[in-house]
Amino acid sequence: MGKIIAIANQKGGVGKTTTTVNLAASLGVLEKKVLLIDADPQANATSGLGIDVESIELGTYQLLELTKTAEETIIETTSPNVDLIPSHIDLVAIEIELVDKEEREYMMKKAITRLKKKYDYILIDCAPSLGLLTLNALTSADSVIIPIQCEYFALEGLGKLLNTIKSVQKIHNPDLDIEGMLLTMYDSRLRLSNQVVEEVRKHFGDMVFETIIQRNVRLSEAPSYGESIIKYDASSKGAANYLNMANEVVNKNKEIA
Repeated sequence: MGKIIAIANQKGGVGKTTTTVNLAASLGVLEKKVLLIDADPQANATSGLGIDVESIELGTYQLLELTKTAEETIIETTSPNVDLIPSHIDLVAIEIELVDKEEREYMMKKAITRLKKKYDYILIDCAPSLGLLTLNALTSADSVIIPIQCEYFALEGLGKLLNTIKSVQKIHNPDLDIEGMLLTMYDSRLRLSNQVVEEVRKHFGDMVFETIIQRNVRLSEAPSYGESIIKYDASSKGAANYLNMANEVVNKNKEIA
């Protein structure tokens, strides 16, 4: 039985999509069967895997509307062992359309739960907000990864996200767990980066991944070529970081199993 992991933070620019795409690709390289669900209307995870967003006819929008089955919305990617449910700018409208529907927080859960039999990991790239899209992802998920950038405002808004997670646990999904907090955009030359790492580790201890994602030019370049860092430059520091993280995720879930 597979595991559904949401990658969430309502702050934009924290490395959320970068993490989703490259964790998916790294797990694929480790021979895990992965499904990436792009639940962000910006569709950066879709384009980051080399899919032309304009050509998308079926995806997360239809999945949440329950007008198509999950299987009908899945497409293959060029990343080994990685499938995708793509996003499109149309997804912006879904929050308004779902507002009046009964059990609107459970639309994604209804659509994807049975896919756990087909995949080892299902990763959901959440929108940078705490709206209905993110709520659907958290209600569907077994756990959540929270990327935190090593910068001054890193902890700002984290309390709000943790409160949302607590509220989801209480009302919609008592089994939701925190998979871990991931420190991103780390620059060892900056005192501030080191202070943020120290602060986060002090506050959250074992909840923080050992792996830290370092600032890396190749990592920033890869999405513009529609490739994961594993495909774009497997020898880069960014690729090594995400492979280490993927190993951490696999080992942690081995222990749980």
